[in-house]
Amino acid sequence: MNRRRGTSEGGREKILRAALGCFSRDGVAGTPLGRLLSESGVSAGSFYHHFTGKEEVAAVLYAETLRGYQEGFLRELRRHADPQAAVAACVAFHIDWCRRHPDHARFLFTERPPGRQEPGGRELADYNRAFYTDVLAWWRQHEHHGALRPLDIVTAYVLWLGPAQELCRQWLTGRAPEPSPDQIALLGEAAWQALRQPDSRPSQKGSRT
Repeated sequence: MNRRRGTSEGGREKILRAALGCFSRDGVAGTPLGRLLSESGVSAGSFYHHFTGKEEVAAVLYAETLRGYQEGFLRELRRHADPQAAVAACVAFHIDWCRRHPDHARFLFTERPPGRQEPGGRELADYNRAFYTDVLAWWRQHEHHGALRPLDIVTAYVLWLGPAQELCRQWLTGRAPEPSPDQIALLGEAAWQALRQPDSRPSQKGSRT
C-alpha cells in the first residue's frame, strides 16, 4: 500500500486531500475518477503511480484517518489516572475530534471499512488490533480494582461512545446543532454511570486497591 512513496509523497498527499473533500461530500461511489484528478491537480499517470484506483484511495484514507483518531484517543485515555475522569474525557475527545475534523468524521460515518483482503484491509486490521489491545488492557486494570464492569470490548464501546457518536452523526448531517458543553458533560457522566461497577463510588479517585 505504501510501496511507492519516495520523492512523490507530495502527489500522494494531494490525492488524499482532494479525496477527503470529494468522498465526504459525495461518497466514493459518487466521485468520478476524473473529478478526483481535477481537484487533486495530478495527472492520470501520477495518480496510478500511487494508487490502483479510487477504491484504494478510499481504503488508504479510511485506515489513516482511523489511525489518527485512535492515537489521539489513547493519548487522552492515558492522561487520566482516575477512570471516571478518563471515561468522561474520552467522550469529550470523541466529540472534539469530530468537531475539528468534520470531513474525516463524515467519511468514517458514511463509508464502510476495507475488508481484510482489500487494499488497506490488513493495515486497518493491524491498527484496530493494537488499539483494542491497549484499551482492553487499560479496562481490565480498572475492572480488577473494582471501578469498571467486566464487559467485552464491543459492549464497552457502545455504552461508552455510542451516544456521542450518534450526537456527532446528527450534527454533521445537519439534523442537530453543534454539541454544547452541557451535552458533552452529560454524555460523559452517562457513560461513566453505564460503565462503572454498581458499587463504585463516584467520589472515589483512581482505582481501588
